[in-house]
Amino acid sequence: MQEFKPQIIAFYCSNCATSAADIASKMKLYMPNNIKLINIPCSGRLEVLHLLKPFEQGADAVCIMGCQEDSCQFINGILKLKGRVVHVKKILEQIGIEPQRIEVFSLSAAKGQDFINVANGIINKVKELGPVF
Repeated sequence: MQEFKPQIIAFYCSNCATSAADIASKMKLYMPNNIKLINIPCSGRLEVLHLLKPFEQGADAVCIMGCQEDSCQFINGILKLKGRVVHVKKILEQIGIEPQRIEVFSLSAAKGQDFINVANGIINKVKELGPVF
């Protein structure tokens, strides 16, 4: 039997999370190839449909990496997103998908290792859960 390799969509903001990604790259740390990265201007711009669409298209999980609450370039973008993710978790649960398949992470711009740790953590969590369907 072939090992389950989860397909994950990772949205990351163009401010703090992008800086963390740049530092990770300079440290020669790279994102696993089963994570598709999508750069966005601000995590607060993601709407509920943006967060559900990857599941409709076969993703096993969605993670969003944004700014820390006290350093969001758009003041409260990460807080808006966290509220939307709570709503999406309820929708996922209602349709029979584990709500742990979507998570928000607040990253410091200076911590490249954290960018990679988030990716590896979500992969491990999803491997435990197994495929969505």
